Amino acid sequence: MPPKKNPANLNPLQLKTLTLLQELARLEQKPVEGEEGAFQVTNLPHAHGNHFHLGSAVVASRDATGLTNEAVWTILERKGMLRRDAGYGVVTAEGMAYETGLRDSILHRSDH
Repeated sequence: MPPKKNPANLNPLQLKTLTLLQELARLEQKPVEGEEGAFQVTNLPHAHGNHFHLGSAVVASRDATGLTNEAVWTILERKGMLRRDAGYGVVTAEGMAYETGLRDSILHRSDH
């Protein structure tokens, strides 16, 4: 039997938020000392107009509302994918490995 899509039963907003946090962690490249596969996220992006830039990608602001939603962060923490530390967030190894299936649909990249 193939593995279940979305085994943690995250809702669409939680999936989008986790996707963006994974990408932020990849871009920042700040591994958590003593925690293999976990990365710090220290800077959340700020939208200008209806979008913001994440590395070479552009993200619609409507896809990022979970970044400032306390309830979304709480659920991701409860599911073991995220942890908050003083002044920053940590995407755990489980959170980094979770396949949301949204990376290509919310991270819009130029073809040039």
